[in-house]
Amino acid sequence: MTALPASPASPPLDRWGIALGGARGERFSGQNHLLVTVPGFLEHPEAAIEAATLQNFAKITPQYPGVRAALDPAVCRTWLGALGPLLDEAFGRAEGGWAMQAWFSLVTTPPAALLPIQRLPHVDGTDARQVAMMLYLHRTGHGGTAFFRHKATGLEALTPETWPRYAAAVQAEYGRALPPAAYPTDGAPHFARTHVVAGHFNEAVFYRGNILHSGVIDNAAPLSASPREGRLTINAFFRPAAG
Repeated sequence: MTALPASPASPPLDRWGIALGGARGERFSGQNHLLVTVPGFLEHPEAAIEAATLQNFAKITPQYPGVRAALDPAVCRTWLGALGPLLDEAFGRAEGGWAMQAWFSLVTTPPAALLPIQRLPHVDGTDARQVAMMLYLHRTGHGGTAFFRHKATGLEALTPETWPRYAAAVQAEYGRALPPAAYPTDGAPHFARTHVVAGHFNEAVFYRGNILHSGVIDNAAPLSASPREGRLTINAFFRPAAG
């Protein structure tokens, strides 16, 4: 996981409370992937948005089409106390507990400026033990998260063993003609969408990070860099803590 600088400001921890009572799990696609949804995740979502306005957002990696700012590690520690049992039950027990890294994220890159890698569905890594979280904190015309199957290989989740086959197939498909300068929609022609999360305000979803996915971005809608007006999310990765 990428190391990010600590956030400069955050509300008191009692403003970062989370509510997990509405958590529900569902399976999607013929490959039976697990998705856990938690509506009303933050008890005080506006406090998180206010905190986002105080951050020093910056481009962190070439894969992400926007800017990010690290979430206060104290918030991560507070959340883990409640999220650990949920993750254990849904994704398998982590004997040594879970490690978490999280950040505020804003998609800001216009479609015409996307790098080729940003125009395709992606994975967060090939380790099936890594769990991703998306918490939607925007009320824009943009959506949530979509999941995909690569048509030629039939792959929906990538592992170290299947990555070379997938990478070779994608290279063959796009080696002569780059994908259009746009965010993925239905995945055509080489991907098929298997499931979509609407991304309701203050809703969090958890899934394995090695599943092919993409943010649902309206290619015709503006992408503001303002946390109050843009597609603000909190993204997190969870992995079993090192022993």
